Parts: sequence; C-alpha cells; structure tokens
Amino acid sequence: MLRCAEFHLSDEALEGMTMGMVYDMLIEQSNDHEEYPYKATQEDIDRIFGG
Repeated sequence: MLRCAEFHLSDEALEGMTMGMVYDMLIEQSNDHEEYPYKATQEDIDRIFGG
C-alpha cells in the first residue's frame, strides 16, 4: 500500500487494477531508476534453461 500511495493511486483506481498491473508498475518504476539495468548473459540463460 505504501508503494501505491507513492504513485498517488486512490482506492478507486486500485479497484480497477489487478495485482499483476500493480506489480508491473512497480517493476517499471524500478527499471526506470536503475542506472545500469542488469542484462542477461548467455550464461544466465543456460543456467535457467539448463543449456
């Protein structure tokens, strides 16, 4: 709820949003504030998919 308040989202605005929509907004805000966003390497992809 603190993060929603930081976005100035009212209760009425939140009623029309899913949790996924709220999470997406938080992730986008986080990405916008990172000076050097992490980029996946081939090693990361291999580790995730067992390649």
